[in-house]
Amino acid sequence: MGGPAEKRPASATVADLEAVPQDMIAEIIGGVLYSFSRPGSRHAKAEGILLADLGGPFMRGRGGPGGWWLLPEPKLQLGADFLVPDLGGWRRERLPEIPETTFFTLPPDWVCEILSPSTAMHDRAAKMPLYAAAGIPWIWLVDPLAQTLEVFHLGPRKLWELEQVFSGDDVAHATPFEEVALELSALWIG
Repeated sequence: MGGPAEKRPASATVADLEAVPQDMIAEIIGGVLYSFSRPGSRHAKAEGILLADLGGPFMRGRGGPGGWWLLPEPKLQLGADFLVPDLGGWRRERLPEIPETTFFTLPPDWVCEILSPSTAMHDRAAKMPLYAAAGIPWIWLVDPLAQTLEVFHLGPRKLWELEQVFSGDDVAHATPFEEVALELSALWIG
């Protein structure tokens, strides 16, 4: 994935987001438009496996408690900022139905960012503080190259607290989805 392209000055609009080609991911942070090429195969594989492994038990209630909506690349409007996490999840008690809208304005209960060398700093430095300010309780950072899963929980004063770290061939019971064992090796191999 290529590095982010920025549009300055800080006055990007929804029209600017809509003008970005479909083969790109676009976000507005602090009035600045960032655009990224679509993820590479390593990233897409990790995203797909996580969605499949979590979707059955948590979205469909198959082998797990159900009660969640889990979506790939949901478009979020968090105040004046527009973000696209790799995965987002809402507890159904907070979001009973998926709205027919372009942007979700209700912050998710969980987001997952899959890091790449070109987006890791953007995800950590630009997006994590916005997720915290929006009150999103959980964030996962998955790094396919380092073969790690970091689980952060939003603590008092809206600061991220690193709760769990898994790596390599670990079988992860990662909160808030600890009821299911995730075989991390599936995210990294081939």
